[in-house]
Amino acid sequence: MASLRWRLWRRRRPPSTRIRRPWRAPLALVVLVNLAALGYRLTEGWGWADCYWMVAITISTIGFGEVQPLSPAGRLVTVLLILGGLVVVQISIQGVLGLSESGYFRRLRERRFRRWIKTMQDHVILCGYGRIGREIAEQLSRERVPLLVVELDQERSTAAQDRGLPVLVADATLDETLVEAGIHQCRSLVAALPSNAANLYVVLSARGLAPSCRLIARSDSDEAERKLRLAGADQVVSPYVSGGRTMAATALRPLAVTFMDLLAGSDCEVEEFRLSANPGDLGRLLGMSLGELQLGRRTGALVLAVQPAPPAQEVVRQYRGTSYKLEEQSLIANPGSDHRLAPGQMLVVMGSKNQLHEVTSLLGTALISIEHMAS
Repeated sequence: MASLRWRLWRRRRPPSTRIRRPWRAPLALVVLVNLAALGYRLTEGWGWADCYWMVAITISTIGFGEVQPLSPAGRLVTVLLILGGLVVVQISIQGVLGLSESGYFRRLRERRFRRWIKTMQDHVILCGYGRIGREIAEQLSRERVPLLVVELDQERSTAAQDRGLPVLVADATLDETLVEAGIHQCRSLVAALPSNAANLYVVLSARGLAPSCRLIARSDSDEAERKLRLAGADQVVSPYVSGGRTMAATALRPLAVTFMDLLAGSDCEVEEFRLSANPGDLGRLLGMSLGELQLGRRTGALVLAVQPAPPAQEVVRQYRGTSYKLEEQSLIANPGSDHRLAPGQMLVVMGSKNQLHEVTSLLGTALISIEHMAS
């Protein structure tokens, strides 16, 4: 009965107990070294340096010779040290090899990596590292945007790690994976999985966990795009549609496309500045025209477009949590100097990082969010 209880207890022990067990042999080696040094100290009266030197050359079987002639008691200590050393050293080596074979060091690295993920702030979560995911990762890396790749496929996760990207090997459709990836601290999430259904699951999970997170999803059909938007995606991109538009634009307006390519390789960036829907937050900016604001002269940045505020009803619904996305509004390209600021508007501004920082300071408390756009 006692033997049965012992076996059942061993099976119920948590994994951490079994992981720590191989360290008992190295600990025994440390104890043996210190006891042997203490034995030489007591029997021969040597200094601690000589005692540990004698232990080192004995237990390592180097055999340089005795530090000083040994007494019978000292020889007994040496014999016990040799016998104990042969057993403990062998067990210690087997224990370290057992740690490596059991994957302990790999789990230790994973635990350290997951702790590091918790410190990430204002990063982009990229779900999927396929062909589209690789291009997204390359672009974000060039922009020096903090990025975390979530990929379950071993081959793709290895490819991302080979590129020097931090990779969380997990299922992106699970809530616990998104929480671990920092969904509450990220700036946006990109669902670039090869399956429309998988991207839909990611968007649903992310929107339920973080209603204010910006979600971008990949789709390959109009029906999938419609469902992703209903699920809460802020932006849905079809590689086929985007590729077709780029090819058509290249055929019709090659200089404009070339300019955008040059812009992507420069230090210019395009950001979206969303103004608060509360008129009180705008303060003196409420009703001020772009000419009166003099944003270009004061910061050097250029206002490319303005998106009008969404309907008031939609803003209230979003605030109460019954809707997670704003209605899409048409952009006013190249707004004139007489265009006036209003609550809920979004300004699309182009400039260098320093210029965009000046824009942020100029708008101050009127801002509720700033989103980076790939230029």
